[in-house]
Amino acid sequence: QVQLVESGGGLVQVGGSLTLSCAASGRTVSSYIMGWFRQAPGKEREFVAAKNWRTTSTFYADSVKGRFTISRDNAKNTVYLQMNSLKSEDTAVYYCAADLGVAVATTAYNYDYWGQGTQVTVSS
Repeated sequence: QVQLVESGGGLVQVGGSLTLSCAASGRTVSSYIMGWFRQAPGKEREFVAAKNWRTTSTFYADSVKGRFTISRDNAKNTVYLQMNSLKSEDTAVYYCAADLGVAVATTAYNYDYWGQGTQVTVSS
């Protein structure tokens, strides 16, 4: 069992940066594949990024590749999503998720645990 709590969302201008945090409790994040998803109003939840810390396999959605980076701090048992060059279409509620599987998945139903989400709004 793991509990996930996101933070760091907010309002930022187009071209700005924001770092989201996902603090985990219960088990170390290195035990899981950790992912970030987002959901905009009226849209389905979509994959953003994920990493298998055991194999270092990392995946990003094409829409964020080169702009977003997933990382972790072992000491804080926290996963981060660094978001640069933000666009208005990045506006969404961002969720972190943990997957007990062995391979990185890009579909939400593969993930076993979810945080409550944090709002990111990019204004032009």
